[in-house]
Amino acid sequence: MDRPLPPADELVLVDRELARLDAHRSQLLARRAWLLRVLQAAAPPPEAGAAPGRPVAESTPRGAQNVLLTLGGVLLTVAALAFTLVSWGTMGIGGRATVLAVVTSAALAVPVVLLRRGLGSTAEAVAALGLVLMALDAYALHRVALSDTDGLAYTAVASAVLAGAWTAYGTALGRLRIPLPVAVVTAQLPLPLGVLAADGGALALGWAALATAVADLAVALWVKQAAVRTTAAVAAGALGGWALLTGVRLSFGSPLSAGALLLACAAVALWVAWKVTRASVATSVAAGLAVVAAAGGALRPVLPGDWEVPSYVLCAVALAAVLRTSAPRGVRVGLAGAGAGVLALGVAWALPPVVAALFAPLARTAPVWSGDHADPLLAPYPSTAPVVLLVAAAACAVLSRPWSRCAALFLAWGTLTAVPVALDLPYAPTLALQLVTTVAAVLLAARPGTLTRGLPARAEGASGAEPTVSTEPAKPGPSAAPPRWPGWSPASAPAAGAGPVSPRELLGWSAFGCGLASAVSAVAAALDTRAATFTTLGVLLALFAAVAFLADGARRTVAACVAVVVAAGLVSAGAVAAGFQDQHTALALLLVPAATALIGGRLRRHPAALPLELTGAAVALLAIVMAVPTPAALALVLALTGVIAAATALRPERRTFASWTAGLLFLVATWVRLAVWDVTTPEAYTLPVTVPALVVGALRRRRDPESSSWVAYGPGLAATLVPSLLAAWVDPDWPRPLLLGVAALAVTLLGARFRLQALLLLGSTVLALDALHELAPYVVQAVGALPRWLPPALAGLLLLAVGATYEQRLRDARRLRERLGRMR
Repeated sequence: MDRPLPPADELVLVDRELARLDAHRSQLLARRAWLLRVLQAAAPPPEAGAAPGRPVAESTPRGAQNVLLTLGGVLLTVAALAFTLVSWGTMGIGGRATVLAVVTSAALAVPVVLLRRGLGSTAEAVAALGLVLMALDAYALHRVALSDTDGLAYTAVASAVLAGAWTAYGTALGRLRIPLPVAVVTAQLPLPLGVLAADGGALALGWAALATAVADLAVALWVKQAAVRTTAAVAAGALGGWALLTGVRLSFGSPLSAGALLLACAAVALWVAWKVTRASVATSVAAGLAVVAAAGGALRPVLPGDWEVPSYVLCAVALAAVLRTSAPRGVRVGLAGAGAGVLALGVAWALPPVVAALFAPLARTAPVWSGDHADPLLAPYPSTAPVVLLVAAAACAVLSRPWSRCAALFLAWGTLTAVPVALDLPYAPTLALQLVTTVAAVLLAARPGTLTRGLPARAEGASGAEPTVSTEPAKPGPSAAPPRWPGWSPASAPAAGAGPVSPRELLGWSAFGCGLASAVSAVAAALDTRAATFTTLGVLLALFAAVAFLADGARRTVAACVAVVVAAGLVSAGAVAAGFQDQHTALALLLVPAATALIGGRLRRHPAALPLELTGAAVALLAIVMAVPTPAALALVLALTGVIAAATALRPERRTFASWTAGLLFLVATWVRLAVWDVTTPEAYTLPVTVPALVVGALRRRRDPESSSWVAYGPGLAATLVPSLLAAWVDPDWPRPLLLGVAALAVTLLGARFRLQALLLLGSTVLALDALHELAPYVVQAVGALPRWLPPALAGLLLLAVGATYEQRLRDARRLRERLGRMR
């Protein structure tokens, strides 16, 4: 441990440290003052708007200078145009030459002086005027001295001369930014205009555009000035695209000569793709399109007319094979994209037969089972459309991607669907092929694992092979994964979050959708004949019933529901074939909801049980609608449907909803039957509601004595008392009012005895109104016999009595309200 210094020595050290700190502080303060002076000298002067009361400047001096220079250049250009076009003919040849030489030379020489003095913007404006004057000089020279020369030829030569002159001028005055881009733009004209002047034709014009584009590319790649490079690149793209479109258009008429132009365009585009990485994809796409157009155009003359589009498609597929080469990525992507684009156009060309095959049976005009077949929706289509779809399907199947497998599935399904229309097959083979397509698609949907073979492990993920039972014990903790038991599948497992759809599910649902579309079309086509209808419906019923057992997840449920719909169609077809009327067919249809209720009872809480039963309920609703025109049959259908609902109510998971549904169906069936019997007494309709409702209310009060009497007995009593009261008021006889009064009195006494608010108020109200209805005639007669002054006098006495005992009446009313409130 260090010993402390003596106080005298420690004081000396403290003084020295304080002196050192003072010196360092003085240095920092001096440095701070110098930094502030430097910053103040470098800061811009305050704007005029900063001073209060002075207007804010709306433009900078540089902007105002540019506006003035631009306006001056425009005015000088207008003046030069006016002089050239209007005043030119009033001067002699000497004056003309002098004016042209002086003005143009001055306009081109002044920027040199201006640049030396640092006036760059002014030099740009004057140089632009000089360029315009040179163009006007060329125009004036043609009009005066070379008027007999061909206009296109003269323009081509003049544009070449001007481009060269402006290039030399811009190179000499490197600080000017206008001359070189203008020279590049002007250089686009000589070759195309020269070809037009020589009547070279479209092919020569395309070659001229391509040659000019190559020159532009050279400028864009080797010139350093950004404006010149951008201008040259844009011009190269425009002229190169023009040459490419020209070659494509000419390939339909003269494929060999146009093919050379297209291949040259492809070579230039590929060269650019290899040189410029940023433009490799776009230029490779152009090169690929040129190659496909050239190859397809060369094959067109040697192939039949129906094979023109397939030839282009085959060339596109061959071009897409470049993906497996070692070319740069941008080149491979661009060429493959061009092939994919041509392939997509070919698929679009081949889709009409698919649409016609699907929708032609639905556009039915002939009666069912008439033997007449649907007319085609389009004129005879090339028979090679399925070939295009098949080639596209094979190309997509080669790629190991989920989306490509899905596209291959759709294209293969479209191929089978388009074959009958493309080949104009007879009715029986067409229907057979539709059924085969449906069966294949639906079975693939049941087991989509075959569609995911060959996919990368990461792409397939959880959609690959079925998982096996793990023998290792799971680690404890909240993150431990649940055990995977035999029969477990990813589709049946609960979803964790909102992750993407697995390839297995995507392919499965795609195949199922294709199968459903083919099934609908096949059923519509099968309605032409009776045998075809029963055969098709039978095959589809067996198919979807099998898939309901083979598939997993939601596809099992959907397949089961579709099987129920097909079964309903089969029952309806059988009833119609047996000569049943609509009401009898409705009774036959009830076999379907009965079967679904039985199957739902076996499935219990299986996820497919509820959708299956709801589908059966929809069939039952259809049966009810079919029986509506015959009320007697409607009552029977409603009663049988109620029996099915009552049987379903025996299951605990369906008890509440099914019991209410059964009661409602029985009630409506009773009403319909009473209407058939011409029963007009309202009690016949209301008592079947009141009695069960009161029984249910009594059972509820027994389970829950605290429940309100309005909930337990109010609906049931009101269902009979209110309609009977309305009927009694318009009934001229005495039995109905008497019986209603007795019933209302009994209800009132029961409410008072058991202290039930609903019974007491409903009964007393109905009893009072019924008594008023019975006493009304006598009251009217008595009032008519009394003197006219007596009613006002009685009313006045009543008001005096009420006023005298007002407080007592309030207390009585309050006690009555409290008593009623204590009732249930």
